[in-house]
Amino acid sequence: MSDAGTGKTPVHITDIASRKTKSLVLCPKSLIKSAWGNDFEKFAPTVRVALAYADNREEAFAEDADVYVTNIDAAIWLAKQPEKFWKKFKGGTLTLDESTSIKHHTSQRSKAVAKIRKHFEFIRLLSGTPTSNGICDIWHQMYVVDGGKRLGPSFYGFRQACCIPEQVGNNANAIKWTDKPNIENIVGTLIQDVVIRHKFEDCVDIPPNHQYAQSYDLSKKHRRLYDELERDSMLVLKDAKSISAVNGAVLYNKLLQCASGANYADGGEDYALLDTGRYELIGDLIEARAHSVVFFNWKHQRDELLKIAKANSWSYAVIDGDVTKKGERERIVADYQAGKLKVLFAHPQSAGHGLTLTRGTTTIFASPTPNLEHFLQAYKRIYRISQTQKTETIMVIAQNTIDEYVWSQCQFKDVKQVSLLDYLRF
Repeated sequence: MSDAGTGKTPVHITDIASRKTKSLVLCPKSLIKSAWGNDFEKFAPTVRVALAYADNREEAFAEDADVYVTNIDAAIWLAKQPEKFWKKFKGGTLTLDESTSIKHHTSQRSKAVAKIRKHFEFIRLLSGTPTSNGICDIWHQMYVVDGGKRLGPSFYGFRQACCIPEQVGNNANAIKWTDKPNIENIVGTLIQDVVIRHKFEDCVDIPPNHQYAQSYDLSKKHRRLYDELERDSMLVLKDAKSISAVNGAVLYNKLLQCASGANYADGGEDYALLDTGRYELIGDLIEARAHSVVFFNWKHQRDELLKIAKANSWSYAVIDGDVTKKGERERIVADYQAGKLKVLFAHPQSAGHGLTLTRGTTTIFASPTPNLEHFLQAYKRIYRISQTQKTETIMVIAQNTIDEYVWSQCQFKDVKQVSLLDYLRF
């Protein structure tokens, strides 16, 4: 459980290379080649590595390799394999990179990983953000490590012991579980014997990252629309398309969208652009800097950012769910690192893990994300090993909107997670 950017992958590769047994690495699909494959070539070139994708999985696992690297969802396929399949992994090591992918104990991939763990003598989970949403995130990750010895065999028993149930709204069945005060210290005591934590600042000698919020005021028209949606849970646009929020969760997302300058019509992907002030501000921030990475959350944000890039004739690229060709991400990263791109626009889920973008000095979030893991992983693409320049992280915030609440909650979650990680530090 070491901070993002501390070099976890090379350290584990060095250890795997020293072992006589076969190893299995489960990681996000985007990291199979770009992180693990390339780093094995760099740090352990004599190790035989088989990279298994969906279209070559059986052939890859049939190879006589030392290490097999595949995506986390492949665990579902692996869990169906017969006992003879696992004989070659006897005494071996299972490594799960970005282990928060199995934090939900009821998901298919989580159940599959829990099933295959028995075939390995050594199990390692790697994460820089193990409890980004709260202490309950840690339970299944630890269960995969020790089978429930430290935090108990039942998720629900763990939650009952560590959290307080709170009713949400008027629905008696809508319950939110909130961490008990200082629970991270208690949990830390229970797991500290099997956890190694390295703090970023202890591993990397680079200038500290400067984080700050860049606030701006909504235009009068934008303010009127936002206030109307917040007050009435409904907004009727000029083209007669309606936006409505049937409950608090929907209203939460609608307000985030509205504050960011657009709203999506009910039941579709079409959106109405309400204001461009946020993106004009971001354009000014990009223009004043040599190389930036800008993270967006929605389609309209990407569209508006690309308009600004084209209008200014900037060299740019995009990494999001539409980047699917093999090698395309690697080509974009190489271009950015070579200084060919002024700005890289990216979605946190597509570019928040495994990329090194140290040519850049500035990370800009087009709007705040409620997902702490996305935030921490995203800005560490720039602020990491091999960075030699001063860096900054800018969160663009619309004043007196839900943006402020979301950003404050993200910071609060970070404080809670750091408290747990600092307790485990050594």
